[in-house]
Amino acid sequence: MYQWDFSLIWTYRALLLYGIGYTLLFTAICVLGGLAVGLVAGLGRLSRRRWVTAPLRAFVELFRCTPVLVQLVWFYYALPALTGIEMSAPMAAGLCLSLYGGAFYSEIIRGGIISIDPGQSEAGQALGMTRLQVMRRVVLPQALKRMVPPLMSQSIMQLKNTSLLSVLAVPDLLYQGQVIAHETYRPLEVYTFIAVAYFVILLPATLWAKRMEHVHSPEKEA
Repeated sequence: MYQWDFSLIWTYRALLLYGIGYTLLFTAICVLGGLAVGLVAGLGRLSRRRWVTAPLRAFVELFRCTPVLVQLVWFYYALPALTGIEMSAPMAAGLCLSLYGGAFYSEIIRGGIISIDPGQSEAGQALGMTRLQVMRRVVLPQALKRMVPPLMSQSIMQLKNTSLLSVLAVPDLLYQGQVIAHETYRPLEVYTFIAVAYFVILLPATLWAKRMEHVHSPEKEA
């Protein structure tokens, strides 16, 4: 029968804590980058000009319809060869996950905006507001409430996706765990700890997202 020994977790605590910190920091960077990309793409797709919406739609569908692992490998190995621009593994991974998240964020933002009754925009314009003023003062404040739950859920997915960074040797939690497992030959203890660590991090975030979904549900708004 297998004899569990979790004492090695304490021995390698510094490496594991570094991996957790790196994972959380990388997630924050990718979420902020993805939100910036998503905001631009989401608002751009509301344009009436096809030359604006067509490339943005192609961008969204490209990133949504290909596996993120394939994208990570392509950004790290293929993109530098095509552009001649050398990128470190963290830079390639950050760019990839920001664009990947941005594709999903853009649809959430676009969907939140178009869910608002068009009559409110018409009423704002009838009062003399410009389209920009209507968007900023009337539409976005209401749409943001509906966007919060799916935006939080997508951000949680961004955190989960960081577990794929180990394929590029980015020193996240999973990569540090692989290093420790290779040194100690105790993969069960190491990967069990990693699973528990992700669970402890993600459970409060998931519960918060569900709470926000309940608070901002259409029934509550009504």
